Amino acid sequence: MNQLRWDPVLREWVAYATHRQDRTFLPPPEYCPLCPTKSGGFPTEVPRESYEIAVFENKFPSFSRNASEPDEPGTALAPTAQGRGMCEVVLYSDDHEATLARMPERRIRHLIEVWVDRYRELGALEEVAYVFIFENKGEAIGVSLHHPHGQIYGYPFVPPRPEKKLEAARHHREERGACLHCDLLAEEHADGRRILYKGDHFTTFVPFYARWPYEAHMYARRCVPSMVDLTGAEKEDLARAFKRLLSGYEALFAFSLPYIMAMYQAPTDGGEYAGVAHFHVEFCPPNRTAEKLKYLAGSEVGAGAFIVDALPETTAATLREAMERATAGSAEVGHT
Repeated sequence: MNQLRWDPVLREWVAYATHRQDRTFLPPPEYCPLCPTKSGGFPTEVPRESYEIAVFENKFPSFSRNASEPDEPGTALAPTAQGRGMCEVVLYSDDHEATLARMPERRIRHLIEVWVDRYRELGALEEVAYVFIFENKGEAIGVSLHHPHGQIYGYPFVPPRPEKKLEAARHHREERGACLHCDLLAEEHADGRRILYKGDHFTTFVPFYARWPYEAHMYARRCVPSMVDLTGAEKEDLARAFKRLLSGYEALFAFSLPYIMAMYQAPTDGGEYAGVAHFHVEFCPPNRTAEKLKYLAGSEVGAGAFIVDALPETTAATLREAMERATAGSAEVGHT
């Protein structure tokens, strides 16, 4: 069952997918459904003995193109709707123990092309208004499968957080005649203290207003609405930015850091988003130290107000040093 219910208090949709209660949860490696299917072995979601990158529809989708009419009709105040849309799984590698951070830039570059293809194809579907590419990594985030993978949701509406970002960007353009994200990036470049990586086409930084201790944002230097608009050189630099940041996350506390990775792009609902939507990627790791997590508690969940234990300038310096250490280590062993 996939259905939507309207929250009239916050004016946003809540999705229900009751069949997801039965999805696979942290199976032993030999029964991982995302590994390749070996001859005579456990049958998985990928009926091949090996693969580089694989994409398929989620077996337990939050949204479905075949969603039926809700059993509950709702009311004028709180209506219901079909949970129509698409949910896909993107497997980064057939190696169960791999992480995106440890993959070569070449593999990340190929993955970027896969993301571009899926954004274009899912965005062309009539029922999809927003294509959201993301990764939940680590048990601290609540993943149900350890195999290196990300997900893509084709929402039938523009979700609340992207919508709020677009509203802010539209207001900034109307007020100042400029792109909000371009102006923010210019301020970060001018300050310099929170910059983690400055390539020819992408910049990675800890934002001045970071909500998570080691939060990092990756901005396209050119004002483009989506990944589809990136040139080959820009995609190369995006792969390099991914590799540098993720390697730094691995070096930060000497273990594979959990995180949420989220990509923000123009909606695919037919609206005009030039100069408003600006392609960028955000990473939110929950660790504030090697042993302590940043939990979303009363202020964050109840009031929606984040309270952070460390200043972005301090965490940026620590993370930048970890990235430099990881880059130096890669150079010593002869690979990036």
